[in-house]
Amino acid sequence: MLLVIISGLALGGLYGMTALVYNVMYSTSKVLSFGTGQFAMVGGICAAWVVLDLHWPVWVGLIACLLAGAVFGWLSELIAVRRIVAVSDEHLWVLSTLALATMVQEAMSLVWGTDPTPFPRVLPQEFAGVMDQKFWLPLLLSVAMAVGLQQFYRHSMTGKLFIAMSEDTFAARARGVSTDRMRAESFVLAGVLGALSGFAAGQLTFADFALGTALGLSGFIALAVGGIGSSIGALVGGAILGTLTALTTYYFGAQYQKTIAIGLLILLLVVRPQGLFGATQVRQV
Repeated sequence: MLLVIISGLALGGLYGMTALVYNVMYSTSKVLSFGTGQFAMVGGICAAWVVLDLHWPVWVGLIACLLAGAVFGWLSELIAVRRIVAVSDEHLWVLSTLALATMVQEAMSLVWGTDPTPFPRVLPQEFAGVMDQKFWLPLLLSVAMAVGLQQFYRHSMTGKLFIAMSEDTFAARARGVSTDRMRAESFVLAGVLGALSGFAAGQLTFADFALGTALGLSGFIALAVGGIGSSIGALVGGAILGTLTALTTYYFGAQYQKTIAIGLLILLLVVRPQGLFGATQVRQV
């Protein structure tokens, strides 16, 4: 049972990191990109390709992973978001980001293959069990990512501009902020963080072309549970979802995972639509 709980928390850390990536992009664009989970998938596959196929060191695989995430994040904003946000207030980005995510997933299945590939060990470790690095790496990175983002928002000019745009994009533009550039930078940062999460969790999830879709949905549920915009909420929502997923698999079978996850989302939306740590927004009518 301890191993089940630990594995659930490790999955929760991965879901929490995906929710944090959603928050980074949402802060500047008010877009919940359906390609968020693909950042981890692309980063993990690129790292596995460099280490396993090219036989380069793990640290080179990490650099390739982060570069791939940055490029993919920039292309996501350029192709699927920029024009949509500029010409329409409707949520047409749902279709554009979903279409891009689908194309990337299918391309990866053709290039990489459809079989999940075991990920290389990131750190040398002779012991396994509940203290295996595949469990504690996602947990530590999720906490470090949440803390790092909070420091980034509080102490860097770019982070403060992200916050300004999240509160009022029009006012930020009126004060001379290049909102298009800030939005693009937020997507690049999101791509890097998403790819890093795929690298850290690769031993747990394997390098798999289908990871992005499942991770995007689970990360979105963790975001909704914790509350949009809250880093603490992202971690808590991910931990709750990951633990429930692991317990469901242990007691009832993996076929009921999505049922429990969607049920949790529906229940929360009925009881507390803004999420556990989300703030209630006032809207003029």
